[in-house]
Amino acid sequence: MTKPTVAVFFGGRSVEQPVSCASGSGVANALRERGFDVTTIGITRSGEWVELSPDVAFAIESPEALPEVTAEAGKAVAVDLGPGAQPIADVLFPVLHGPFGEDGTIQGLFEMAGAPYVGSGVLSSSLCMDKEFSKRLLAAEGVPQGAFDVLKAGDELDAEAVIGKLGLPIFVKPARAGSSLGISKAKSGAELIEAVAKAREVDDKVVFEAAFENAREIEMGVVETLDGDLEITFPLEVLAKGEDGWFDFEAKYLDNPEPFNLHPDYPEGVAEQAQELARKVFRLLDCRDLARVDCFLGEDGVVYLNEVNTMPGMTPMSGVPQAFAAYGISYGELVERLVTLAAARVGGGRDAE
Repeated sequence: MTKPTVAVFFGGRSVEQPVSCASGSGVANALRERGFDVTTIGITRSGEWVELSPDVAFAIESPEALPEVTAEAGKAVAVDLGPGAQPIADVLFPVLHGPFGEDGTIQGLFEMAGAPYVGSGVLSSSLCMDKEFSKRLLAAEGVPQGAFDVLKAGDELDAEAVIGKLGLPIFVKPARAGSSLGISKAKSGAELIEAVAKAREVDDKVVFEAAFENAREIEMGVVETLDGDLEITFPLEVLAKGEDGWFDFEAKYLDNPEPFNLHPDYPEGVAEQAQELARKVFRLLDCRDLARVDCFLGEDGVVYLNEVNTMPGMTPMSGVPQAFAAYGISYGELVERLVTLAAARVGGGRDAE
């Protein structure tokens, strides 16, 4: 059986471009090793599309040398996705993180072109990217999660009111970003003001989260099967902490060769509780193909949802590839399954879902 051709998209206009570069490069190389004909399309910070040479590889090596797609990195390309156009590949694989990639925008472009693509659809991608609305929807469904508040674009911070509602410390996050970029842990009113300014450098809408003190941070990978069932990894535990005691960008990608415990010892029933929660939120948020579900194990023994990522990091350091490897699905098998799932949606669009 002939394998479908694949176009892998990475880079992008968000602050998460370095992670996307490393993730996308890894995905493309793994697919080539498994016999796929792969075209790599890099997207620059200003939005240009560049076809990259197959021997171009990206990796996160140091804070001073983060990978980036530039217009000079390859050949400028105009991808025609209109009706009757010659498709660039049989399956499109957007390994993009953050706005303009993981938030439903490029998914909408692919939907309009009727092109099969890997990952969640427009609404699910948008919901999971926006921490405010995913939290509100899941709260309405009774999903256990921490207390939160939101500062809308253009609104002024009332630090006293936020602290009165959530207490201290408070995690301050851009509402629509990932990879721990723009996030701060505020332990005072003054730090809260500084944290909002930092978050707004990434997104003008800000989410406040009450901190889970003495909680264990856990993650699971979720992947669909061809018959629509879900496989959920054993919940790994995040061990790496940054200088301020939480899993920041440096701890994720730069400072820790082993940031996770893939086989932690949990109290009886906790792993099953976490996996059932992952299954529930994957379905509630209408996710598709793949997701990472992040949770906290509280001191009370309850698993609380943190957030859901519809295109998790796929670097060698990332939790999802490691969790699936421990589960028995190698990196190469995982990315091939994702292509197979997308190819099964022949014709693309909502009618094929």
